[in-house]
Amino acid sequence: MFREDHISEPLFVISVAARMVGLHAQTLRYYERAGLLEPSRSMGRHRLYSRRDIERVRRIRELTEEMGLNLTGVEMALKLINQVNRMQKDIEELKTENDRLKILLGIQ
Repeated sequence: MFREDHISEPLFVISVAARMVGLHAQTLRYYERAGLLEPSRSMGRHRLYSRRDIERVRRIRELTEEMGLNLTGVEMALKLINQVNRMQKDIEELKTENDRLKILLGIQ
């Protein structure tokens, strides 16, 4: 099992990443130009994709192919998904803090 910090570690060159997601490398370059992806770069300026990048490409592909969104729609959807994820994390943190305070105050 991978630790959380490993998910963003760049591992794959563009040809491997493209094969993993079933797209052409040119499509990945296009997504990058559109601002949907930001792969890391090697010292030689080669694009390097992390597992997180691969999952993002899969989500982009799902939004375009299965839901019929254009890239502007994909960008908006990804922003909303990120916002919802952040809000869910905040809610969990608040619930934990609320439970901790209830214990301190002796409230059931």
